[in-house]
Amino acid sequence: MSKITQVNQLLIEIEQLLKRYHLWSSFPPEPTAFESEAPFFVDTMAAEQWLQWVFLPRIRALIEKKAALPKKIALAPYFEEVLSSDTHELISLLITLDDVLNSYE
Repeated sequence: MSKITQVNQLLIEIEQLLKRYHLWSSFPPEPTAFESEAPFFVDTMAAEQWLQWVFLPRIRALIEKKAALPKKIALAPYFEEVLSSDTHELISLLITLDDVLNSYE
C-alpha cells in the first residue's frame, strides 16, 4: 500500500471516529478563528475543530495537488493532552498518522 493510500485511509478513519465520538461539527468556527497563528489554533478552536476544519482539509488538499506532505509532525502528543481518555482509538490513529507522515519520503 502506498503512503498516500495509507494517509488517505487514516484521514477517513479519523473523520469516522470524530463522528462516532460526537466531536464532528456541522458548522465551522467563526471566520476569525481561522486567523490564529498559534499552534493548533489553541487560542481560537477546540482541538477537534482544528482537526476537522484545518488539518484534514489541508492534508487532503496537498494530496489532491500531489504536493509534498509534512515530514515532521507530532499530532498525537497534543491530542493525548487535550482529549479525554475514552478517545484512545482516535489517539491511536493519530500516532499511526504521525508515524506514516514522519517516514514519508
